[in-house]
Amino acid sequence: MKPEFSRPERLDTIGERERIVEIAATEDERAALAKRFALLSITRLDARLGIKRTDSGIVVKGRVTGAAVQACSVTDEPLDTQIDEPVALLFVDQLVSEGDEVELSDDALDTVAIEGGTIDLGEAAADTLALAIDPFPRGPNAAAALAAAGVISEDEFRPANAFSDLKARMAGKS
Repeated sequence: MKPEFSRPERLDTIGERERIVEIAATEDERAALAKRFALLSITRLDARLGIKRTDSGIVVKGRVTGAAVQACSVTDEPLDTQIDEPVALLFVDQLVSEGDEVELSDDALDTVAIEGGTIDLGEAAADTLALAIDPFPRGPNAAAALAAAGVISEDEFRPANAFSDLKARMAGKS
């Protein structure tokens, strides 16, 4: 399946000096991504990324910015969402096997496998957008709608305890 927002960069065009790449999703690409990520709409999706080759692989660093409209997870009201996320990826020829142990440093980059002689900066931006949005957004009317439906808040929750009334019962039998 071809990604909705594909901006491939051929590996043979990436050198050791950082090159800045700016990409922006078209209206049709944004509509397709909104459908994929269950958003009402994506009004803007842009990325400014620096790419360069290192001994470890292809390093991609920069920012993804944009704007989307999500539905409140309680009321379905439209909620505006702003995206401004850093990107720090390392594209490598081969990912480490599941059983292999890897020591990660504090500055370790998220690792992505290189497929087909290219890296896809558009898909990297789309993935960043997907990770940046709140999976269960709540609008200003969500709490009232939940209360009206009889849903209690976490603060009101009292876990059931088989021994909660034992002290009162023991005191009554003496």
